[in-house]
Amino acid sequence: MTDRSADVALAAEIAGNAGRIAMAQFGASPARWNKADGSPVCDVDLAVNEYLRGSIATARPGDGWLSEETIDEDRRLAKRRVWVVDPIDGTRDYLRGRTGWAVSVALVEDGVVTVAVLAAPAQKRLYAASRGAGATLNGRRLRVSGLPSLAGVRLPIDAANLSASYWPSPWPGSIVAKPNSLALRMAMLAADEADAWLEGRSIAEWDVAASSLILSEAGGVLTDRHGAPLAFNRPSPLIHGIAAATPAIHGEVLGRLEHALRVFAARRKGGA
Repeated sequence: MTDRSADVALAAEIAGNAGRIAMAQFGASPARWNKADGSPVCDVDLAVNEYLRGSIATARPGDGWLSEETIDEDRRLAKRRVWVVDPIDGTRDYLRGRTGWAVSVALVEDGVVTVAVLAAPAQKRLYAASRGAGATLNGRRLRVSGLPSLAGVRLPIDAANLSASYWPSPWPGSIVAKPNSLALRMAMLAADEADAWLEGRSIAEWDVAASSLILSEAGGVLTDRHGAPLAFNRPSPLIHGIAAATPAIHGEVLGRLEHALRVFAARRKGGA
């Protein structure tokens, strides 16, 4: 195997194993608490994190590490290769016994995601991608829908948001399932189960590192809220919003996101 093939195989193996660790307590009542920002975490998050970190340290001892459940260290910035991991993306769904959670494992090389695996064991799904070699779901090649216009667009959002006042006009489409995992929302686009997804807030690199490659390798287009390509392993590991869509409608999706952000900014200014 090529080096990248070996990295894909490693990512798939450890993500699958991590998923089995999580499934062993799925539907039970693991110890849980809230972080400083109010987001939930449980002891399974930490167990999966420990397994993944140990596995990567053993298999790729020279690589860097960035994870939601590990205190960030600047030494990753000096590494050309960094594994960006979310042990359980969608912890709220995991704790509720819902299937919208996943183990997210990505390899970033020189700021670019080159290998990605997203294991969603409660859905019996394993997404994988290698830069320049396409994306798969359970071994089946993925391709985005190719929707030519916003008409009929499918969005993984709440129903009330379709016609919210901050859009320039109501979305001319419908809602689909909205998993708690941001990574799974993006993967839905890759699997032709949705056509667009957008987020105005800044989100952590580990939330979207793996799914960004899965989507782009399936033919999707994604940028931050300013229209810039995503970059990873930065000193502050944040992505400033997301506009993700099938190619023909990405510009309109980004324009709608920019409009909504201007509305929010005006409201904040007016309320100041």
